[in-house]
Amino acid sequence: MQEYLHAFLCGGVLCAIGQILIDKTKLTPARILTGYVVAGVLLSALGLYQPIAEWGGAGASVPLTGFGHTLAKGVRLAVAEKGWLGVLTGGLSAAAGGIAAAVVFGVLMAAIFKPSSKR
Repeated sequence: MQEYLHAFLCGGVLCAIGQILIDKTKLTPARILTGYVVAGVLLSALGLYQPIAEWGGAGASVPLTGFGHTLAKGVRLAVAEKGWLGVLTGGLSAAAGGIAAAVVFGVLMAAIFKPSSKR
């Protein structure tokens, strides 16, 4: 039960920060989302995101900061195995499952609901 509470609190705080940035700054949602990925990479590089991910569970791994953390972990592992070539391949290798799922489900939803542009 406590794991669910930690996930809720961690994910809630990350989402609340994003909402505050949307409401109080002139940043576009795309820039905020990109900033979240970069923040995840930077916090992972500094060794600060892993403790957050262990405490927050899915609340830390599902948001875009978790995607950045996954990219950084993948690069770190690939560099250890393949040298500097891992800088180019590690992030995508680590996040390939999530990227593939996003593409597949995006295409599936587009096929089912037939989106159109707003007028």
